[in-house]
Amino acid sequence: MAGPTMILGIGKSFAEIINYELIRGNAIWRFGVVLIIALAALVAGRIVQFAFNSYAARIAKKKGEKPLGLVFKAIANPAYVAVFAMGLFFCKLPLVFNDETGIRLAVSATWDTMARVIGAIAVAYALYRLVDVIEYYLNRLVGKTETTLDDMLVPAIRKAMRVTIAIVAALLISENILGPDRVRTLIATAGVGGIAVALAAKDTIANFFGSITIFADRPFQMGDTLKIDDDWATVEEVGFRSTKVRTFYGHLLTIPNSNMANSKIENVSKRPYIRRVSNITITYDSGHSKAEKAVEIIKEVLAGVPEVSGDADRPPRVYFNEFNDWSLNIYMSYWVKPPDYWLYYEVNERVNLEIMKRFEAEGIEFAFPSQTLYVKREERRQETEDRR
Repeated sequence: MAGPTMILGIGKSFAEIINYELIRGNAIWRFGVVLIIALAALVAGRIVQFAFNSYAARIAKKKGEKPLGLVFKAIANPAYVAVFAMGLFFCKLPLVFNDETGIRLAVSATWDTMARVIGAIAVAYALYRLVDVIEYYLNRLVGKTETTLDDMLVPAIRKAMRVTIAIVAALLISENILGPDRVRTLIATAGVGGIAVALAAKDTIANFFGSITIFADRPFQMGDTLKIDDDWATVEEVGFRSTKVRTFYGHLLTIPNSNMANSKIENVSKRPYIRRVSNITITYDSGHSKAEKAVEIIKEVLAGVPEVSGDADRPPRVYFNEFNDWSLNIYMSYWVKPPDYWLYYEVNERVNLEIMKRFEAEGIEFAFPSQTLYVKREERRQETEDRR
């Protein structure tokens, strides 16, 4: 009989333990149920998260990157948070409180507030991640355009949308925690201080509108070569505040967009040709025949270079145009197509070497700045005899 008595005693003590009132009518078993619901919510959230990620991975494996797969991938983690928020809301159901003390209402309201805050975080997190889906469609849209400037607009829009979502979510969460009256007071206070901030950030606002002007007018694209003041640089990145360009010396320049919008910018990449103007000088000893031959040689050299434009409105120009103090001047002008910067120098080198080669063969000498002093010997001899 001792055995059953001991078992009954142990059972009775266990029942007393789990039914022990811990906080104002709430036995220990009620908190155990709360713990079980919380753990169940965590497990359910993980299951939903795993299911969404697996489905997104299957879509990506079969069909590649598709919008539906991006949606499931984006909401996988927020779904886990949302399921936990639902579980947290149901966790309060097993608990009871004495209405006379007002504790039940206070605890219930606090519990609901916590659940709503976590739910709001889940919704904001989902919207934050769904921006990737919008970015996917924007990239497809800008991929159909010829300009590359709008490619930089997509990351800027993505950042702006995420910042907006974060601010709105912060306001909603603050309203749940602090109450609408306090949030309105904070917003009103921030509005008064915002005037001072706006005055202090006028340059930032000017840069923002400058970036809008750049994106609207599209004076240049990514990779274009610009001449800004005396610097030649290539466009690397266009943001909402500044434009980053890389100079030919390798230096990275960050220029505020307000300056870019108000400055005179020469887009070198937009020119259809690159023009060269040069003066070739030969000595006066060359005479008429060699001067005429020099003009003919230069025309033949330019005609034999395929990159030199032969368009009717932009033909090569070669003229014996000037008698310099120390040389005969031959004017040479031509256009290189396509307008590649380094191809332009390569063509110039070929033209220069071929002209030198042909001139050497014909005995035509290049002139250089010099002065010749002529002295009449007869006058000097007469002056010597007079002195004698």
